[in-house]
Amino acid sequence: MSDDPARALERLYRELLECRRCPRLVAWREKVGRQKRRAFQNETYWARPVPGFGDPAARLLIFGLAPGAHGSNRTGRMFTGDASGNFLYPALWRAGLASQPQASGRDDGLELHGVYITAAVRCAPPANKPTRQEFAACSYWTERELALLPGLRVYLALGRLAHDALLERYRLAKTRHPFGHGRSYRLPDGRVLLDSYHVSRQNTQTGRLTEEMFAAVLERAKELAGLG
Repeated sequence: MSDDPARALERLYRELLECRRCPRLVAWREKVGRQKRRAFQNETYWARPVPGFGDPAARLLIFGLAPGAHGSNRTGRMFTGDASGNFLYPALWRAGLASQPQASGRDDGLELHGVYITAAVRCAPPANKPTRQEFAACSYWTERELALLPGLRVYLALGRLAHDALLERYRLAKTRHPFGHGRSYRLPDGRVLLDSYHVSRQNTQTGRLTEEMFAAVLERAKELAGLG
């Protein structure tokens, strides 16, 4: 009998939480967890690798860069507790892919429908910039996580670095598959790589990525993934 996907993911999460492969990232995530931001002084930071989150039967994967120092690194859930999540989850809710627009913590009741969210790097990096070695080290977890999500049809890459990490996985040339908001590529296994600007505060507050632009990309992702 095949293993239950949710149980298999939970086992992977437990193993991930013990990961200390990247000394720089371990030191930074834990330092941030000790020093905290003034607004969160009374909270206990997660300060560990951040597992993926979502529907084990997902057809759509949202693939980010890395946890935010005072967002996911604090709450322990991808895109939760910072400006990026405050843009992303309401958009997913409006698209019918999330049970609620708010995302505040691991126990807030939020559920995703047909969607799974993870990142190329699972620990918060200094200046939000992982090194090539850190991307490579974390690809071990990407391979194992994606293997437990066989229903995936579409990868929605948030930003160029997430896009490039997925190209690395498929050994595809960046020059032939350049990043561009709204661009899509058919991958060797039949899945589709779809690009969006990252949902970072820098992009959303400057108007580089608007709610309308992201809604259009989500609708395209739903269409490609057969999410109706």
